[in-house]
Amino acid sequence: MSQYKENILVVDDSADMLELLDRKLKGKGFRVHLANSVESAIKTMETTKMDLVITDYKMPRLSGLDLIKHLRDRNKETKIIMITGYPTVESAVEAVKSGAEEYLTKPFTDEEFFNCLNRVMEQIRTRKMASKNMQDHGRYGIVASSEAMVEVFHLIDKSAVNPVTVLVSGESGTGKELVARAIHYHSARAKAPFVPVNCGAIPETLLESELFGYMKGAFTGAQETRAGFFITADGGTLFLDEIGETSVNMQVKLLRVMEDRKVMMVGSQQARQVDVRLIAATNKRLREQVKQGRFREDLYYRLNVINIQIPPLREREDDVVLLSNHFLKKFAQNTGNPSPVISPEVLQIFKQYEWPGNVRELENLIQRLVIVCDHDTITPSDLPSFMKSGISISKGFERTLDQVEQEYIIDVLNYTGGNKTKAAAILGIDRKTLRRKIEGVLEE
Repeated sequence: MSQYKENILVVDDSADMLELLDRKLKGKGFRVHLANSVESAIKTMETTKMDLVITDYKMPRLSGLDLIKHLRDRNKETKIIMITGYPTVESAVEAVKSGAEEYLTKPFTDEEFFNCLNRVMEQIRTRKMASKNMQDHGRYGIVASSEAMVEVFHLIDKSAVNPVTVLVSGESGTGKELVARAIHYHSARAKAPFVPVNCGAIPETLLESELFGYMKGAFTGAQETRAGFFITADGGTLFLDEIGETSVNMQVKLLRVMEDRKVMMVGSQQARQVDVRLIAATNKRLREQVKQGRFREDLYYRLNVINIQIPPLREREDDVVLLSNHFLKKFAQNTGNPSPVISPEVLQIFKQYEWPGNVRELENLIQRLVIVCDHDTITPSDLPSFMKSGISISKGFERTLDQVEQEYIIDVLNYTGGNKTKAAAILGIDRKTLRRKIEGVLEE
């Protein structure tokens, strides 16, 4: 069942196809509107805002392409899926160029249809959640009042009104995507898509096709034409997280897109013009990677027009208290239970703790405490053992960063009872990276 009850408009001159899609979509809980022509569809959209339009390609008088162009001239938020019974490479390119997020060929299976639908719905819900977060948490959607964050807010202001590339730097879990969203939703592109991409989570062999899109039949497994993230973000902002994880080969292609403002879908001979603002993020020292030859210097300077360095949570004592109470209220509401109170002793421990996982670690900890705490006040006895023992303080400041990381990985694994999936989530890395780091610890 759809959480938001999205409005979906289906446009097709075939009564059978309208009935079929109406039944499929209503079965998933969507609000479905039907139109048997482009003219009828336009009238419907004058009175009802649509989250998604699913349109046939060929129809009498006006075509699905005409409808897409009408939509894109007036509303860039509405997502579009083009369906056709006359598949050609040219029609697919034209549909994607005109602004369709997905292109589906008749006849299609339920699996193909719902896979396509789910991809688009994910984009829609991400945008809605971002908008809700902005309303719930103030101007930037960021809970902070410390002096260290004042400069961050100042740079968000500057970045929002100046459409240049931005590089957001900071440790894992500090909220780099929140900063990127704040810039986007306070810029002139706020009504256009914000598309986040975790470069470190996509295998290198798939990254090009995911970023630039691909044509049906371009490679084994390419059973349909798909717009890439650049095309999906056209008119809006593309957020490339973990940019430091990309290969030098991919960096060359990104630099070319930034210079030409054109993307070439895999399997296509025709480049498409895109108007995309890039915001990149990294938890690595890109300057060091440039010196080591692992990151292109020319791309680094193209991305680093404005650099926003997010301070780690251990340097933001005032924010620790604010965030703790914010997450406490949030998770108590989610569970429907009264919100417990954090004792002054626990707050003092929080202030002195180093928070290697930053805000993400604090959020996960508060969620756990709300679930397992059976009394009104959270006391030191409720905390994980490594926090109760003051581990981050008692070990002093004689350790290297590598040693701190190794010790923290062991602590988190103990905290999760050896659950690597949960540990990776707290650490803000994928399982593959965690496995590599664990092997490094064992070899020591």
